[in-house]
Amino acid sequence: MTPLAAEAMEGAWLGMSVAGVFVCVMPWVRRNTWHHLPLIALTIILVLRYMIWRLTDTLPPVEESANFVTGLVFLTIESLALVSTLFTLVVLTRSSDRTREVGWRLPKLKAEPNPPLVDMFICTYNEERTILERTIVGSLSIDYPNFRVWVLDDGRRDWLRDLCVLHGCNYLTRPDNSHAKAGNINHALKQIAALPEVPEFISILDADFVPASQFLWRTVSLMQDENTGLVQTPQHFVNPDPIQSNLMTTSSWPDEQRFFFDVIMPAKDAWGASFCCGTSSLMRYKALMDIGGFPTDSVTEDYLLTLRLSKKGLRTVFLNERLSMGLAAEGLQEYLVQRGRWCLGFIQIFMGPDGPFNVRNGPALPHRLALLETFLYWFASHAFRMLGLIVPILYLLFDIRAVDVSLADGLSYFLPSYVAQIVVISWLSGKRVLPVMTDVTQLIAAPTVLKACVAGILQPKGHKFKVTAKGGDRSHILVQWNLLWVFAGLMALTIIGVILNFVIDADRSLQTTSSVALFWSWYNIIILFLACMACIEQPRFRTNERLSSTKALELSVNGKRTRRRVMDCSVGGARFAGSSPGPVGSDIVLHMIGQDVCAEIVRTLPGGFAVKVADTTQAYGAMVNFVYSGDHSANIDIVKPVLVAKHVFSRMFG
Repeated sequence: MTPLAAEAMEGAWLGMSVAGVFVCVMPWVRRNTWHHLPLIALTIILVLRYMIWRLTDTLPPVEESANFVTGLVFLTIESLALVSTLFTLVVLTRSSDRTREVGWRLPKLKAEPNPPLVDMFICTYNEERTILERTIVGSLSIDYPNFRVWVLDDGRRDWLRDLCVLHGCNYLTRPDNSHAKAGNINHALKQIAALPEVPEFISILDADFVPASQFLWRTVSLMQDENTGLVQTPQHFVNPDPIQSNLMTTSSWPDEQRFFFDVIMPAKDAWGASFCCGTSSLMRYKALMDIGGFPTDSVTEDYLLTLRLSKKGLRTVFLNERLSMGLAAEGLQEYLVQRGRWCLGFIQIFMGPDGPFNVRNGPALPHRLALLETFLYWFASHAFRMLGLIVPILYLLFDIRAVDVSLADGLSYFLPSYVAQIVVISWLSGKRVLPVMTDVTQLIAAPTVLKACVAGILQPKGHKFKVTAKGGDRSHILVQWNLLWVFAGLMALTIIGVILNFVIDADRSLQTTSSVALFWSWYNIIILFLACMACIEQPRFRTNERLSSTKALELSVNGKRTRRRVMDCSVGGARFAGSSPGPVGSDIVLHMIGQDVCAEIVRTLPGGFAVKVADTTQAYGAMVNFVYSGDHSANIDIVKPVLVAKHVFSRMFG
């Protein structure tokens, strides 16, 4: 055994032991019960052990000024990032499930002779007709006896007004775009305040989010608790996000929002710290009016709304059910604009009167702690990801040693902490996260997020709301050169550093800090390469995204009925399992949701056949209701690591 291998084994035994313990214990432990608390406690202990070691034993001497200053900056950011991890681990010790509450509240609501009036606001600025029409049709078809739908057009488009008339939907516009989405909603609130009948609740939908038919029944039922001011539901998507798409992992790796909405938000809800995420939410009209409408002093008015409602004694609750589906950011630029806006808006809140440091009139304790945790996520976690790339480069090219450790010590303290974190968080998330891919996602967003952090801290006010564009032509390759050059440059510097130190200077000792830098650099090269690949956007040709399904439908061909399982569907048609009931070109009738929809068999496949629905308003409406019913999904529920590796490899070399 070489000296390097011996040193690695000496340092790695504790980490391997921790991994062995978790592998043996976890199959016997149920998530979201008290049983998982010892595992989380052990993880917290190992993280604290690593933090104490970093704080006491790894900082370069003060006399080495360049090393010490660099090391101190890196240690500070890493410590803050670890505090964020500790926050997350504590939050994940609890989780809520309000589906049970809906189960016993809903019959009482349905027994009421006059259920509360709900006004649904569809907020739009520049979206295409195809996007808006399915949202309008889906909203108008909701299974609830007392609601009105309003399209709030901040684009002042005549064709949209005509579309609303066609479908029998209310239409509102205004002369300017002041305060963006929040201002648009507030204008609508003033308009409906003048009506003979005002609503009891307001529901907010983004232009691309189509609600399921049971959306209002299930959310309104939770409003029977008068202390509830807002009900938030998760965001599910019919399309992959750009990182999934560009790395070809759409069928093997869940989008990052699944961890947030399916794991983090139920945990925050259990602690009383869930918050409004804008679309797919329901809120009390009177409470909104009492606080002056939607807040306009942040570009993320939704989170701020929760804080303002909480000061009135009203809580925000989270119902983790798929009650709407919309479009994820379709391009990398749109993805970054969205993340940058979220971060900037949060920093505006954090630095403002509703932030955690307002002693006299600030938020309640759960929200104070949640604000601190979220700030650490946006700032420290993304800063640590960037410094994690820069620190090895500084060592390899300029001999600046920010971390002065041996390989054995580094592995002895770092590996148990790291193994425990990734195993426990992956387990608690229901296998929705994959460490390498999480690092790639965080790295891609880091430059934009850090820029937004700095802008928000230095100038909290005066920033414009940047809309996330939806739709448009996605049929050609698009390279995000500004971001690609950053990642390619860092990768080139890392490779040059490795070659200079371990190829040209082949006599350099690997029994010192250099061995840590070598392994660290190889990991950085991997995630930088993946980030570069994600910056090359692949073309998308599909007009309507297809959702997978396991439901069965009755079909009729020449009056003869048969029942077939739906394999996937879109608003334009569906693919069924089994032999085709007729040749290509045959007319067919789909019996769905109480309607008969005319269609045509357009393709036969091995083990299946595809149909296209007729180009009529009735058929379109029926397909929108069927596709967005909540029974179908485009989401990947769990990570499939082997397939991720296969798909990424195909993307790299295919």
